[in-house]
Amino acid sequence: MKHTSLFATLVLLFALATGAVHADDSVVNINSADAVTLTSLEGIGYSKAEAIVAYREANGSFKTPEDLAKVKGIGERTVEKNAERITVK
Repeated sequence: MKHTSLFATLVLLFALATGAVHADDSVVNINSADAVTLTSLEGIGYSKAEAIVAYREANGSFKTPEDLAKVKGIGERTVEKNAERITVK
């Protein structure tokens, strides 16, 4: 069990580091982006990115960028800060 936790931690850290290296100002489609890509948005860490993916899988595609605020832990302010970078194509 100890090795599994260590491995999971290393995978998470790698994913976060890779996301930070590739973070830029490009547009993110919140209906198709994976968790790592979603972490490039301001205020979205890996756990919130996973929550976005889970919400999308349970409820279907987002209709508007503002629908992102329906995800637990993501507020309207986070959506506003990322308004220029979020799309729902």
